[in-house]
Amino acid sequence: MRAEDGERIAAALGGAVRRATTLAGGYSHETVLLELADRRVVARFGGGDPAIEAAVMRLAPVPVPEVLLVEADAMAIAFVEGTVLSRVLEERPDDAEGLGREVGRVIARIGDVRFDAPGFFTDATLTPGAQPPWSEQLVPFVEQCMAKTERLTPGERAAWLRRCAEQAPRLTAVEGGARLAHGDVNPKNILVTRGADGWRVTAVLDWEFAYAGSPYGDAANMARFGDGYPPGFLDGFDEAFAAHEPRHPEWREIGRVLDMFALSDLVTRPPGNDVADQAAAIIRSPWNVHL
Repeated sequence: MRAEDGERIAAALGGAVRRATTLAGGYSHETVLLELADRRVVARFGGGDPAIEAAVMRLAPVPVPEVLLVEADAMAIAFVEGTVLSRVLEERPDDAEGLGREVGRVIARIGDVRFDAPGFFTDATLTPGAQPPWSEQLVPFVEQCMAKTERLTPGERAAWLRRCAEQAPRLTAVEGGARLAHGDVNPKNILVTRGADGWRVTAVLDWEFAYAGSPYGDAANMARFGDGYPPGFLDGFDEAFAAHEPRHPEWREIGRVLDMFALSDLVTRPPGNDVADQAAAIIRSPWNVHL
């Protein structure tokens, strides 16, 4: 971020920057904490269309930061108190199952918002664009990703493409679904606090990949790197997520097939990206044989 970008955001909010601190951001955007005289705000630069992301946040039925400003290539949101879930999980909390239930309860509620059709949002009216069914999109999308990555060997790429082709028909079970999906549910995008009554999610962050589809993909996003979570967390998450409403009998498996889109995209990122390396390890592992 250039200093003048922060000053521009601050001036639009009626203040001046006292201090600017770069925060951990996503792959496609930069996130900066701006400390003004009377408050702290978070500025996001780059990424997807800020107007679409802001519209999704205003519609989301879960805790999110207040949207303060939207520009063509940036947005400003209110600072929210809380600890990033990834840090909490690394510290191995003693009530990991209760924490998982709270996170699962909140993430399940995202799908309460319904749209007229599935698809990715084309503008701030949150109108999904016309698209082929998910089952028909998976293989062409994976082919494109495998052509761009050098993280996997030719044999690994071919084996992953075959597995995706085998599993794509599972997506016909959810192709008519048009519910709000976050698209990037992971511990780095969730803030939590712990009080006398237990854990509470204070904010779900980074909605730039949101779309209309199936909530099962969000559950799979959370479970993707679950081997590193403390015991009990995913049990609590699954219990609360499944209890929110009647689910398809194979909702977990369908979610993992939806996650094949994200895994395939992740491995196209440049060398040195830890998350992309983790995704490649999952693609190579036996997990996908047992869907």
